[in-house]
Amino acid sequence: MTTTLSASKKFEWNLPVTDKVADCLRAFGITVQRLKNNIITHECSVELSDGEVCYITGPSGSGKSVLLREFYNGFSGDEKINISDIPLPSDKTCVDCIEAGVLETLRTLSIAGLTDVFCILNSPANLSDGQKYRYRIARALAGQAKYIFADEFCSNLDRVTAAVISHNIRKHAKKSGKVFILASAQDDLLADLRPEVIVIKHLAGQAEVIYKTLSTKP
Repeated sequence: MTTTLSASKKFEWNLPVTDKVADCLRAFGITVQRLKNNIITHECSVELSDGEVCYITGPSGSGKSVLLREFYNGFSGDEKINISDIPLPSDKTCVDCIEAGVLETLRTLSIAGLTDVFCILNSPANLSDGQKYRYRIARALAGQAKYIFADEFCSNLDRVTAAVISHNIRKHAKKSGKVFILASAQDDLLADLRPEVIVIKHLAGQAEVIYKTLSTKP
């Protein structure tokens, strides 16, 4: 099944002109009207099929998170999950947070890069930041949501671990049919993720969509 993800978000300047703002306007030689006319528009549309990966990349401040959030808002609550929204319980172990048998639970945690026994028998709240991120990935993989969103994908992990997780997610997507929409300024994971769709977000606001067939859409 093919799904179309669409994003359209405008940011207009509509703030009070204080004395300090007026001083800045004079210093830079611009008017309030020019400031208000500087509307930033983020628009993008992509098509994704079951088991595919979409990777949104571009420089910091270009609007990658805006696109990811707008794509996310286009789905109902039951079929989507953003890994940053996954809670970190303090009253039970990681293995008890995954609703599956022991072997399946260990497999899922391993896909997310959690293999240390002292880690998986600890509570998610007590893990390091990197381990917490990997736990959230595992929870998303084990859940029922078809569309999995992750901003700053693997940005806080060492690059070897990030590459392993990316390779595992690529295989999991194909096997499970889940769709991954990931965003990061890093582009070193493309060889392991092998995304079907790459969205390059430029600072000027434009989004360049590249499909695996190497065709490009505006």
